[in-house]
Amino acid sequence: MENESKQDVEIVSLLTEHQSAIRFYIASLLPGEVRAADVAQQANLTIWDKRGDFELGTNFKAWSFSIARYEVLNFRKREARDARLQFSDELEEIISGEIASHIDDIDERHEALRECMKKLKQSDRDLIHHRYFEVSSLTDYAEKVGRSAAGLKVSLHRLRTALAQCIEKRIDGKGLRT
Repeated sequence: MENESKQDVEIVSLLTEHQSAIRFYIASLLPGEVRAADVAQQANLTIWDKRGDFELGTNFKAWSFSIARYEVLNFRKREARDARLQFSDELEEIISGEIASHIDDIDERHEALRECMKKLKQSDRDLIHHRYFEVSSLTDYAEKVGRSAAGLKVSLHRLRTALAQCIEKRIDGKGLRT
């Protein structure tokens, strides 16, 4: 009983650590599918149900991705009567492998973005936050901050370019390029 508790605690920790990667992996296998979060939730339930099959010390991410992939396949089977584009099993294998191999890079890019955002002026961070996380228009924001919408568009373009360059420098500096 005590071993099961320790394993459960470790599984919860690993599942929490890899949650964003699992969700991204599923979303990338179901591009444009609004129910990808539901599939991710089902994958989490299946991972939890099968936690006794996982051997601590082995590759949790690979094991959880395998479960997630089967949940995606099950979802697609349930949706097969829908007329949407379906991938062949061979293409599915290729895509799945490619996505899995780049998940760590995405986590590194996310961390680099956070660090690069910290270097921006507060007004620039506010502009980016408004553009990507608020529902009001850029015109409304322009009026609020006393600038033109066209000027804000130019600023956004420059900020995106600067952030992309900063992210690349951070990744290159860590030797993450292959």
